Amino acid sequence: MTKTAVVYWSGTGNTEAMANAVAKGAQEAGASTDVMSVAEFDPAKLAEYTGIAFGCPAMGSESLEDGEFEPIWDSVKDSLAGKKVVLFGSYGWGDGEWMRNWQEGAPCEIIDTYICNDAPGPDEEAACRALGAKIV
Repeated sequence: MTKTAVVYWSGTGNTEAMANAVAKGAQEAGASTDVMSVAEFDPAKLAEYTGIAFGCPAMGSESLEDGEFEPIWDSVKDSLAGKKVVLFGSYGWGDGEWMRNWQEGAPCEIIDTYICNDAPGPDEEAACRALGAKIV
């Protein structure tokens, strides 16, 4: 069975809701899934997962959250080769530049990304479930 991790940082709950939908999609596709905030994630356990989804909202001038999320991302990004990786997050302004920069700066193959403006509704939750299925 495929084992996936969904690791996220959420300030308002929007990205957490997306994380839960991504996990549901992975589970519906047959994966065993662990959902955890970056504070709960142990980078030493990265090898246990065949697929991993990272979620972070746009912060400030469209950047990753730099207090908790970015340090975890920086600690694992060079170890993601060979894993199925997707990125997701929510935003309230801008045009998604933070996601494009995140994806382009990743040293591994990113299968897909998804961004949601503000809180996810039914259509956005369905898109997150589809994203989760891609890492299985």
